[in-house]
Amino acid sequence: MIELKIGLTATESTSVLYTNTALALGSGSLQVYATPALIALMEQAACSAINNALAPDTTSVGIAMNMTHDAASLPGQKITATATLVAIDGKKLTFSITASDKQGQIGQATHQRFIVTTEKFLSKLQK
Repeated sequence: MIELKIGLTATESTSVLYTNTALALGSGSLQVYATPALIALMEQAACSAINNALAPDTTSVGIAMNMTHDAASLPGQKITATATLVAIDGKKLTFSITASDKQGQIGQATHQRFIVTTEKFLSKLQK
């Protein structure tokens, strides 16, 4: 396990497929990379940045995403998202995230996650 500290970073990538386009996900009518898919990739990068720093009985849950999707990407293009942990406030973590394709940056975000104890979090949902 590594130490949870500002500066932790991770990069995740995916390809634009017809299954993650705006048309396929219902977030638009075009065959371009969908904003919901971009958000999921950004969250995946944030999780990857901290997963090895969390205690075995904990995880993180997304609580806020302020993002812009600045450019469209066509099927076949590779999308890469890089998340960096920029602030720690108790159990609340803040990330700066950028995403790009071969043409350059396609999006950016500030994302917050909260560290929870897995069993306790899930048991609250059962009540």
